Amino acid sequence: MKNILLIPSTLWRRTRNYSRKLWVRVLAMGLLSVVALGVTQLIEMFVPDEMAGRLSGASADRLLDIIASAMLSATIFSMTVMVSTYRSSASQWTPRVHQLIMQDTTTQKTLAAFIGAYLYALVAIILREISIFGDEHALVIFWLTVLVLAYVVWSLVRWVLHLQTFGSLLHTTRQVEDITKKRFRERLTTPCLGANPLRGAVPEQAWSVESDQSGYIQHIYPEGLQAVAERYEVQVYLPKAIGTFIFLHEPLLWVVGDAPAEEDRDEFLSLLRGHVTVEDLRSYDQDPRFGLTVMGEIASKALSPGINDPGTAIDVITRVGRILSSYSDETVNEEDQQGGPELDRLWVPPLMPGDLLDDGFGSLVRDGAQIYEVQHRLQATLAGLMQHPDSGLSDAARDFAELSLRRALAHMDFAPDRERLLASVSDRLRLRVTET
Repeated sequence: MKNILLIPSTLWRRTRNYSRKLWVRVLAMGLLSVVALGVTQLIEMFVPDEMAGRLSGASADRLLDIIASAMLSATIFSMTVMVSTYRSSASQWTPRVHQLIMQDTTTQKTLAAFIGAYLYALVAIILREISIFGDEHALVIFWLTVLVLAYVVWSLVRWVLHLQTFGSLLHTTRQVEDITKKRFRERLTTPCLGANPLRGAVPEQAWSVESDQSGYIQHIYPEGLQAVAERYEVQVYLPKAIGTFIFLHEPLLWVVGDAPAEEDRDEFLSLLRGHVTVEDLRSYDQDPRFGLTVMGEIASKALSPGINDPGTAIDVITRVGRILSSYSDETVNEEDQQGGPELDRLWVPPLMPGDLLDDGFGSLVRDGAQIYEVQHRLQATLAGLMQHPDSGLSDAARDFAELSLRRALAHMDFAPDRERLLASVSDRLRLRVTET
C-alpha cells in the first residue's frame, strides 16, 4: 500500500471500499463462527449441570453433520449461479456491470453465510473429536448450532427469492441506476469532494507531480490531500477528473508552493500519490459519470442488430433523465457564500452538464439515430431537462437536443418518421434545425 496519512476519514473510505469485496465478508463470517465457538465455552460456565446434561452430544453431532455436508454443495451452487450470471450479463449487456454483480450485497451475504456455517461445523466437529466439547456440556453448542442452521435456512430462502430477478435486464439496469444515483447525490452533497471548484486552468506557477503508473483515476481521498497540503503549506490542484485515464509520467496533480527540502521530497510525493488511487479499471465509487456511461452502453448494446431491443434503450433514456434531474451546479453552493469550502487547499474540477449528457446519451444517440421511437423519447427527455432550474444543464440539454435531432434527421430514411420527429420538438428547436 502506498504511503498515506492515517486520518479517520481516509481510513473510513478505504474500509468501506474493502467491505464491498467478497473475500472480506467471507473472512469476517468465518472469524465470527470461530469466535462463536469460543464464546460457548464461557457460556457453559453459567449453565447448571442438571440442565447441561439434558441433551446428549449425539444431538449436536447430527446437526453439525447436516451443516457440514450441505453447505459445501450450497456454496458451489451459489458460486456457479453467480459466475453464470456474470457471464450472461457481460455478453448480453456490458462487461462493466460485473463489478455490481460481484458487489451484490445479497449474494455476498449468502456466500459468506454458507462458508461461515461450513467452517463453523468443521471446527466444531474437530473440537468434538478431540474432546474439547464433551457430551456433558453439549447443551450450549446444540442450541448455537440450531441458531446457525436457522440463519442458513433464512439466507437460503432470501437467496432463492433474490434469484428470481438476479441478472435480469430489469434488475441490472435498476442496479446501475441506483448506484449511479447514490454516487451522484453523494457528489452533489459535497460539491467537488468538499474542495474548491477548479473553474479554469492550473496557475502558471504550479509544478507537477507525475503519475507513477498508467490507469484510471479511481479514488481521490480529499481529506488526506488536504492534510498533506497543510503539513507542507502548499496548494494542490487536480485537473484530472475521477475516471480519467492517465499515462505513466503524465502530470497527476499540480502543486502551488515551495517544494519540500530534498530529504522530504520523496515522502511528500509518496503521500500525494498515495491519496490518488490509479487502477486498470474504472469504479462506481466517487465516479457517477461511469454509471451513466454503463447505462449508455446497455442501451447501445440493446440497439445492436443481434439484440434489436429499442424498448431497453427507451427505458435507459428515462432512467438517465431521472438521474440528471437532480443535478446542481457545484460551483454555486453554501460553502462559497460562507467563506469557502472546508478543504481550502484543494482544487477539484466540477461535474459539467455537457459531459454528463454525453456519458448517458452519447452512444445510444449514435446507434439509435434511425429509430423514431428512441429519438422521440430522447427528445422528450431532453425537453424536460431544458426546464431544469440550473441554466448550465438547461443550455447543455438544448444544445444536445439540437445535435441529436440533426443526427437523427440525417439517418432516418423514411420521410414520415422525420416529419413526426420534427413535429414532436419545440418550435424554437425545429427552426434552429431546419433553417441551417
